[in-house]
Amino acid sequence: ITCSSSVGWRRFQSIPVYSMMDANSRHRMIKYTPDHMHCYATFYGPLNPQNTGVIAFQSLTSSQASFRIAATATVLEFDHSIKIVKKLKLVGTPTKVFKNTAFISGMFNSSLEVSRFEGAALRTVSGIRGTIKKAVKPGEGTHGSKDGGMKEGSFRASFEDKLLLSDIIFLRTWTKVDVPKFYNPVTSGMMKDTKEWRGMKTVGQLRFEKSMPIPVNPDSIYKPIERQKRVFNKLQVPKSLQQALPFKSKPKLEKARTRETLEQRRAVVQDKEEKKLATMVQQLNTIRNEKLAKREQQQAVRRAARAKAQKIEDEWRGQLKKDNLKRAYREKGKAEAAQAREREGGGKFAKKRKKS
Repeated sequence: ITCSSSVGWRRFQSIPVYSMMDANSRHRMIKYTPDHMHCYATFYGPLNPQNTGVIAFQSLTSSQASFRIAATATVLEFDHSIKIVKKLKLVGTPTKVFKNTAFISGMFNSSLEVSRFEGAALRTVSGIRGTIKKAVKPGEGTHGSKDGGMKEGSFRASFEDKLLLSDIIFLRTWTKVDVPKFYNPVTSGMMKDTKEWRGMKTVGQLRFEKSMPIPVNPDSIYKPIERQKRVFNKLQVPKSLQQALPFKSKPKLEKARTRETLEQRRAVVQDKEEKKLATMVQQLNTIRNEKLAKREQQQAVRRAARAKAQKIEDEWRGQLKKDNLKRAYREKGKAEAAQAREREGGGKFAKKRKKS
């Protein structure tokens, strides 16, 4: 977006690029100025000494409701080699998968781009990490392929684990942002007979003037992401390997039994002494449960009585507090009225004037 700036005694229009410095001293581009924070604005214009004041205006038209200041700033430095970067995420898909390597296509357009990113870190959606190894010549295919070979920009990459053909590979990197070389001096204040200065209009202003609709890209519309839940096969350790493993590493998960065990199926026959003991334990448990029930019932009655008494006590205590406050306020009002009368009549013991 264009911005008109007043730097020193110069006034001009330019296109600033906003950025913020992160922990790695990298100027990272931002689309908009942050709320209640400072940021860097890099633009193309004449040289100015450091600590020069800057005032920025969004528009200088006379039809504006009020003269609004968009931003205030200070010149920090002038540097032609400043490097402003922004995030770039490249996406590719595997075309041929081996044990720990795979051929990836769709991420780059030429082998020159691949050579620039050799050794860069890759990552799949499932979390498998990898590295870019080497570009593959266009038309070169693997053994037994019948699709005419690899596409332009394909490369070979190594991963921690074997990929699936349905995996998606990401490459997170940074790309340089060039500062637009646009400088339009404001000439409206140089001479008396100068006509109204007209600067470069924004895309929004041009669309509004020409009644042009905003183009809609279907790929840019936010849509609900629906991904099928992936089901992975269970890890099966061969029996020969299980026997060689130590006891600590052997799988100890047993399958759920479908049949009852022998202890569950066999009938238990008690003799006379065991029956007497079981009956006595059952009777003792019944007595204990009855005692607990009676005790709980008595406690509930006592709690209800206590709550009723507490409610009555709270009521008369509240009424007593109200009466005491009324009495205190009444006495205070009488004392203030007496003091007012003393101030008006000249004191408590002042003589009354005789009628003439």
